[in-house]
Parts: sequence; C-alpha cells; structure tokens
Amino acid sequence: MSGLPMKIDVLMKKSGVPFGTSGVRGLVSDMTDRVCYAYTLGFLAFIKRTLPESPKRVAVAGDLRSSTPRILRAVRRAIEDAGMLPVDCGFIPTPALSLYGFTNAIPSIMVTGSHIPDDRNGMKFNRPDGEILKEDEELIRQQEITIPHDLFGPEGMLKPEFFPSQTVSDDGGAKRMYTDRYLKAFPDKPLAGVRIGLFEHSAVGRDVIFELLTALGAQTTSLGRSEHFLAIDTEAVRAEDIGQAKRWAAGNCAIDGMACDPANPPFDVIFSTDGDSDRPLLFDEVGRLVRGDVLGVLCARFLDADCIVTPVNSNTMLERSAWFGKRHTIRTKIGSPYV
Repeated sequence: MSGLPMKIDVLMKKSGVPFGTSGVRGLVSDMTDRVCYAYTLGFLAFIKRTLPESPKRVAVAGDLRSSTPRILRAVRRAIEDAGMLPVDCGFIPTPALSLYGFTNAIPSIMVTGSHIPDDRNGMKFNRPDGEILKEDEELIRQQEITIPHDLFGPEGMLKPEFFPSQTVSDDGGAKRMYTDRYLKAFPDKPLAGVRIGLFEHSAVGRDVIFELLTALGAQTTSLGRSEHFLAIDTEAVRAEDIGQAKRWAAGNCAIDGMACDPANPPFDVIFSTDGDSDRPLLFDEVGRLVRGDVLGVLCARFLDADCIVTPVNSNTMLERSAWFGKRHTIRTKIGSPYV
C-alpha cells in the first residue's frame, strides 16, 4: 500500500494528541485509529533504531474505558505492519503489562487514559528495559513513518477488511506473573485476619487485585463495582467517593446490600486504584483518605530504601520525618518519565 511519509512531531501538532506526563493522551475524538496507528509505528521505529537487535514481539493491553478495544485494534494492526507480532495480554493493570514486557525483554504498549474521563484516552509506551523517558519522547517525535492510504476510512477509522489478524494471546501469562511476584515476596498469608473493602469501580485491576488480596489471606469484600467507566484520580479524590468511603467504614452499607453493624466497623482498610491500577487509593478504618505520597514514604520506610526518587510535589514528610536522613533523596520534575 502506498502512503505519504510523516514525522511524528507533525502528527502531534495536527492531531492535538501530545505527549503528557506518561505517554500520549487526548480526546477520543482526536485519537482516531489513524493517529493511534501512526503513534505505534513511530514508537516501534524508535525501538528498532535504538536497540542493537529488534524484538520480534510487542505486548499490548488496555483499561476498561469504552474506546480502548478500538484503539487496541489499531495498535495491533500497526505492530503487524511493522513486521512484529502483537501479544494480547488482555485487560490488566499497567504494572502487570510492564512486568511482562520487562521480564520477556520486549516492548509493550498500554492503552489507557489512567484517571482522566471516558471521553479521553491515551497510550503508554515501554522499552524492553523500562518506561520511555523524556529523551526517548524527543527521539520518537523525530521518527518518520508512512501511513498507508487505503487502511482508513474518511473519519480516520480502520476499515474492517484491514483489522489485525496475527495477534497471539499471552494465555494469562502477564496476570500470573503479576500475582506470583506478590505471593513470592509476601508468603505465608501476611494479610490473614485483615478485613479489606475493595472499591472496585471501573479499575482494570479490580478482579486480579481481589484474587490477590484474598490469596494473601485478607477477608476481601467487593464495593462499588461499576460497569461504566468512572474517572477516579487517586490524588484528586472526588467528594462523593470520600463520602462513600466514610459510609462504608461506618457500616452504612445499604447501598451495596451488605449486612453491617454500625457499632462494629466492617473494614480495617478500604483500598482502590486509579483506572489502569498503577496508583493506590487508600482509606483507613474510619474512611479517612491516606494520600499517595504519604503511602510512598511509608512503603519506602518499610522497604528500608537506599535511594528515594520522587517529584517535587510529594509530601515534605519525606525530609521532615528524618527517616531517610542518611540516604539519598532525589526530587524530580512532575511526571513518571522524569522519575
């Protein structure tokens, strides 16, 4: 098929879908199949030019927002046209896909808008050895790709006759690898006796996290499952979600059909994640929000970290706690590629 060459930075300006804090994001109406196909080609061209040996497979997965299956289809077609084999890992957390890619030394692409509304989406790109960094983004911008004319209709959508046909399944391998990592790190059911309310909403990791918490010994209760995508931001939690957590913690669970005794709060903790399940959301036993950067400090202390890298907007308790006074603390610009 013939087509005209185009640089990715030109596509960014024309499409209105730029690099954000982690990969590319934009309105679903702007993220046509053509745009997502082109971004995938640009990323893979970058991979081929920067690695001594080009990988033969690319792992893909997505979140539960309504536009994700369509975008995944365009991504898989681009992988095929780049002469590589797409490995479908299904709908799993971003960290599960990343772990699968890193372990198998292959690139991976996660279709997700994370916590942003359903009318938006995005794509996160991983090299075989880690998430793309800001310098990688600049190299991707400079890649020149060719988009075949005949693949797409007038609205930029992939024609049915050109849907991908070479995709293979990971047969649940990414999910197993993700759960096994936790079960091996924390053996002997360390959560035995802990009562956890799992606020599932539309987080892509809701099922695997339920299974994982239960396998670790917790008494896990499903809360607030939604069949429609909810934009849950773990660092800008909606007032209605905070209020709901307090009602769950107080034993007022009529909305979920639970039998609760107000004199005996049902949960030790209420846990959740954002849309692609790479950021935690935690409420304590009375429904008070525990901010993510506070959780980060507590985890660093638990792990006895030698070096801590975090954005400039993280909680100053990191320094004021004096827990890491003799260790190396680095504060970066905001955005995971900087961290």
